[in-house]
Amino acid sequence: MSILKIAEKKALKRESIIQTALQLFASQGFHKTTIPDIAKKLKMSVGNLYNYFASKDILAKEIIKYTSESLGTKIREVNDTDASSEEKIHQIVTLYFTMAKEKPEMIEYFLRVYLSNREVFNDGCEGMICVSGFITEIMIFFDDGVSSGELRDQDFFSAFGLFMGYLGGMVFLKGEDVLPQEIEFYIDDISRNIYNALKA
Repeated sequence: MSILKIAEKKALKRESIIQTALQLFASQGFHKTTIPDIAKKLKMSVGNLYNYFASKDILAKEIIKYTSESLGTKIREVNDTDASSEEKIHQIVTLYFTMAKEKPEMIEYFLRVYLSNREVFNDGCEGMICVSGFITEIMIFFDDGVSSGELRDQDFFSAFGLFMGYLGGMVFLKGEDVLPQEIEFYIDDISRNIYNALKA
């Protein structure tokens, strides 16, 4: 087997570990999920899993980077279009809510593991280092909107908090089975609310 094939095989195995751990952490919680649990689900030995990730904390950090990059890549595609800020907000809300429905473990992980177990992420994920893929694209979105005159120039964290408050709040309510409608039902209203709160 060539070195390239070995590297590809290892990368695929690494991603399968991240995906499996992501699902288990999101459903069972970080502290209740053990490395042996993850290894058992993958049908691999604990020792072999440690060859990929030296500890549960390191694996947790890699998962938040992975989810951030996945979401960041999708938002980059929105940023690369010529759409107005209003249209981009609608697209971002749509993709976030779609991800919450189709890959709930990714959003659940962010809300219930990353935000709830800050002690795990203090060393190596200071500030927003581990979510920079996502944060950077949201920052670009705001900068473009302000430059075009569509969005009000304001402190990034005020705007970001407002944006994510709407998205995170709705996804949380969905996760708690509180919403009377499917989450897609709220896309237009939430998009309009965010735009009205941010527009110049």
